Amino acid sequence: MLSSVDGDGMEKPRILVIDDEPRIRDACRMVLLEMGFEVALAADGMQGLAKIKERHYDIILVDLMMPVLSGFDVLSQVREDHPDTVVIVITGYATIEHSIEAMKKGAFDFIPKPFTPDQLRAVVSKSIKYTRALQDITDTKSRLRVMVNRLMDGVMTTDKEKRIVLANPAFLHMLGYHGENVVGYLAEEIMPNETLNRMIDEALAMPPNTFTEIVQELSFESREGQSERILNVRCAPFRGRTGVSLGTITVLHDITAIKKIERMKSDFVSMVSHEIRSPMNSLLMQMKVILDGLAGEVTDKQREILERASGKIQNLTAMVSELLDLARIEAGLVTDEKETIDMRALLEEQVAFHLPGAQAKNISLQLEQLPILPTIPANRRGMEEVFTNLITNAIKYSPRDRLISLSATLENEYVAITVRDTGFGIPEEDLEEIFTRFYRVKDSNTREIHGTGLGLAIVKSIVNAHHGSIKVASKLGQGTAFTVFLPYS
Repeated sequence: MLSSVDGDGMEKPRILVIDDEPRIRDACRMVLLEMGFEVALAADGMQGLAKIKERHYDIILVDLMMPVLSGFDVLSQVREDHPDTVVIVITGYATIEHSIEAMKKGAFDFIPKPFTPDQLRAVVSKSIKYTRALQDITDTKSRLRVMVNRLMDGVMTTDKEKRIVLANPAFLHMLGYHGENVVGYLAEEIMPNETLNRMIDEALAMPPNTFTEIVQELSFESREGQSERILNVRCAPFRGRTGVSLGTITVLHDITAIKKIERMKSDFVSMVSHEIRSPMNSLLMQMKVILDGLAGEVTDKQREILERASGKIQNLTAMVSELLDLARIEAGLVTDEKETIDMRALLEEQVAFHLPGAQAKNISLQLEQLPILPTIPANRRGMEEVFTNLITNAIKYSPRDRLISLSATLENEYVAITVRDTGFGIPEEDLEEIFTRFYRVKDSNTREIHGTGLGLAIVKSIVNAHHGSIKVASKLGQGTAFTVFLPYS
């Protein structure tokens, strides 16, 4: 990376001269300062390495033969610790053997003593062009990586040995993989699906004069017990300028929502007839009691009936709202409205918003000390709904005088946010079902707690739509911890 910026808006390279001869150091400094560079000097190899540890240098001019620590030793250390730094060897021992040895150790160029200012300017100018070319390549790769990582579709590239070169968060999420960095792994080690691996083999074996995209529709079961995913898979060979196969590129497009839309419609109709009809009938019966005059004036009895009816209406409204939210999430509309989210600020807002509700039950709600968190691309309303549901549940399912805490860590390019309570806890047999729609844990502690059973289903759908995942750990009588993993790259 080039250093400070010069008057033309270009970044000014930083150069270190390591030489045991003062006149050489001073002469180099004079010429390089005239060229507009930032220059530092070191009288020997040890002093030079010390300066390199303190800051980055774009170019290092090092004398080959110095007492205590030779230029060869300095060159080896720089190549190991700073592979992007350009090293130019300057020496009075300009033999072929020394030149070959220096180049083997990674020197960019070689300049013999004595040298003229013009010779120094020429070799440094050449190295600057090389450094800037490397930086352009690095910047381009960085831009491409950011662009690919922001794609909603999963993208993976492999080399001709089927080793993974790139796999974006969407690709790993679709396969249910949330482990360590996969670059360098064989594709079959990450993808257990035989059909997908066979598609990669077919793409690699495709003749040079043939280019056909291999397309399949596959069903995947997540490794973490998530629901089935139906994916449109496209695999094609990736070739160089000469037509030689360099590897493959595989693209996954999640078509689960499209394939299951008819099933969703059927489920919705069934839910409306079963779940909403009963509250409506109950409401009508109660209203009929009033309309028939059986309650007389607005007595305590009438008030009780009206309050009961109001409660039913509220439950019905909440259910309809949550069903509409769920339909919106599963239709993919949430991910169409992303922005850059400061997770620290969002969590602080959530704690402040829910604090009065917690205090009403004498529950301590606190945000633990957070590390420096990267921003994430996400739908703000969706993120607020995720943590509102988790915090509200924690308050609802905790008895008085308990503790609820929010914390966050970074794990394998994911922000991991945990909402932990010390409440009733969830029975082990219910843990696998709690993200299912309309599923509610019913025991002596929760029987009187009202809800629709859609909150956690919505949470999981929003997190999945952001290529993340959610895990739960719980023990009866000790509490529950929900951890949300969200990719930030």
